[in-house]
This record gives sequence, C-alpha cells and structure tokens, in this order.
Amino acid sequence: MDIQMVNSMDFGEFVDVLGNIIEKCPLIAAAIWSQRPFTDLADLEKHVFDFIEALPQSGKEGILRCHPDLAGRELQQGTLTPESQREQRGAGLSNLGPEERRRLDQLNYEYKARFGFPFVIAARLSDKATMMRELERRLRNQPAQELRAALHEVRKICHLRLEDILRSPGDPAKL
Repeated sequence: MDIQMVNSMDFGEFVDVLGNIIEKCPLIAAAIWSQRPFTDLADLEKHVFDFIEALPQSGKEGILRCHPDLAGRELQQGTLTPESQREQRGAGLSNLGPEERRRLDQLNYEYKARFGFPFVIAARLSDKATMMRELERRLRNQPAQELRAALHEVRKICHLRLEDILRSPGDPAKL
C-alpha cells in the first residue's frame, strides 16, 4: 500500500486500516482522516504526533493505558492485538522462564503502581533482557520524565506499524 492508497480511503476503511497504529486508539486515525491528503509517511506521522501532543496530560496517559503489560495476561491468553502479539513474541516475551516471568510481573506491577500506566517500549527494537533492564532503569524516572519517555516509545511503535502498512510487498529493503 502506498500513501496515495491511504489518501483515497473512505473514513471507515482508513480507521480500519490505521486504527491500531497507536495501540487500541482508533480515535486518533478517525481524528486525522480529514487532514488528508498526506504527502508521505513522515507527513502522516506528523499529523498523528501533533494530535497526541495537543492532548492534555490525562489524554496522553490514556493512550499509554491502552498498551498491554509486557508478557502479561493478554499475551498468556492470546488476547493481544495482532500487532502487539507479533511484537512481543518477536522480542522473546512468549518464551520466558519461570524466574524471568516472576521478575517481569513484579517490575510491571511496580511500574504501574508508580506511574499509573503500563510500561511501554518498542519491543521490535529490543529483546527481553534489554527490556527488563530498561524497565528497571525507567522505574527511577520522575513522572513527567517517564511520561515523555513512554510517549517517545509510542512514536517508535507507531512509526514501525505505519512502515508495515505502507511498505510495498516484496520490497526487501523494508522487510
């Protein structure tokens, strides 16, 4: 799919295709649909990120609360969105040993208790050991600093998901 195809979508198709570029937040796709035409991937991303940036803090935190715990109940039960399932499995989170699972559960709990939203990281750009270290490190952040860090990770995830949608099938440079 290319940007011209995205620009030609009606509202329903646009939201169906782009509704999970930000985890479980189809409202964002719905909000930016009327801002078409987009010139390219970067322009589309800019509209998404401008929308998020304009939200009050509670809206930004709400976006983060839509994200699942790393290797949490949703992964165990198979109820993650297809994108999150692919991302978490690809990072090795479906193959945790008992001690790794216990440690990650504890860190997830501590993080949510401290910040009020789940730990967000671009799993596709990491592995389970790095994610655990990053979770431990970010637990020491101040709340405002962590909100910025988590939203930065949301941007990375969105970028990767948009690349998946907009890459040409069979383009090995983007696979």
